[in-house]
Amino acid sequence: MTFREINSKMVEATVAPGQRLFSQRGAMLAYRGEVSFTPNVQSGQGGLMSMIGRRVAGEAAPLMTVEGSGTVFFGHGGHHVHVITLSGDTLCVEADRLLAFEGTLRQGTMFLGAQGGVMGLVRGQVTGQGLFTTTLQGHGAVAVMAHGGVFEIPVTPQRPVHVDPQAYVAHHGEVRNKLSTALGWREMVGRGSGEAFQLELSGHGTVYVQASEEKL
Repeated sequence: MTFREINSKMVEATVAPGQRLFSQRGAMLAYRGEVSFTPNVQSGQGGLMSMIGRRVAGEAAPLMTVEGSGTVFFGHGGHHVHVITLSGDTLCVEADRLLAFEGTLRQGTMFLGAQGGVMGLVRGQVTGQGLFTTTLQGHGAVAVMAHGGVFEIPVTPQRPVHVDPQAYVAHHGEVRNKLSTALGWREMVGRGSGEAFQLELSGHGTVYVQASEEKL
């Protein structure tokens, strides 16, 4: 695997000739060897539409393409880092929580409330949660960031999981997501997370949740 967790807030990545990594700008802490870092306006392999989706999600800064031969240490803002390995499946991850990923993965975008209809769009705006979530598909490793660490919750057909949208980090598997509210519109004024809104994940897979509701 390309990424190795050094401690809870830093990962080491191996860069080899003919391969490349993508990282969030400002995530490089140190490196050894002949390694280059260049802005990537297409944001990985997702192409123009991926870039547009990320812009709509509020991401003005492009990813950095990392190439060469050596070792790079990644971390950002003192946030906790968690490595997820994909074996042909798709990972949906909040774009601002994406630290770095292997170039073997194809990147795209997905509206987090797509399965929740128009109301999902409205609720996404009210909660402040990014409407577009980054998708990474294929074989490779991904390093994600979170406040206070990450814990994994299994999603099963018999036991759907409800997550505060502000605490959501990522999910993968055959999982459907739906944004819903547990309160009426009048009660909801001034409330952006917690009891007011819930992200319901059902099906079969895993959801990654951060230990804090604080935004990155």
